[in-house]
Amino acid sequence: MKFVSLTAALFAFAIGSASAHDYKIGSLEIAHPWTRATPKGASVGGGYLKITNKGTTPDRLIAASSDAAGMVEIHEMKMSGGKMEMRPLKDGIEIKPGQTVELKPGGYHVMFMHLKQPFEQGKRINATLTFEKAGKIDVEFAVDAIGATSPTMGGGMSGDMSGHNH
Repeated sequence: MKFVSLTAALFAFAIGSASAHDYKIGSLEIAHPWTRATPKGASVGGGYLKITNKGTTPDRLIAASSDAAGMVEIHEMKMSGGKMEMRPLKDGIEIKPGQTVELKPGGYHVMFMHLKQPFEQGKRINATLTFEKAGKIDVEFAVDAIGATSPTMGGGMSGDMSGHNH
């Protein structure tokens, strides 16, 4: 019986820890910032998250910074003329009232450049996001596996967690 209670307590702690990886600043909610592990010698990495505007006025993600990289920009990847192109967004990303914007592989993302060391699976990358109206907020990007296509619970476990959307 003690084993079952301990297991249940550990499971509840793990779920609580995963959901604690969300942030709020003003009317904006930031859900589970994550990145991929990078191979040794890599100089760039992408950062991903969801931003929901619960307010009545638009806001804009205009900048990001991190001690883990020499430079950080807000980027967009999109198809143009039959090929994938990536470019910095000088005006950032608008988040309209009631809207959720997802930064994900193949789309909008935070671009970490001139990495100071590889991103290691299971670790966290400290960063600061700057919004036009809400201001600055410090967040941690959970480092998932190389090649991950979506975040996993706890940032470091690989796999799709049996189809659950985390």
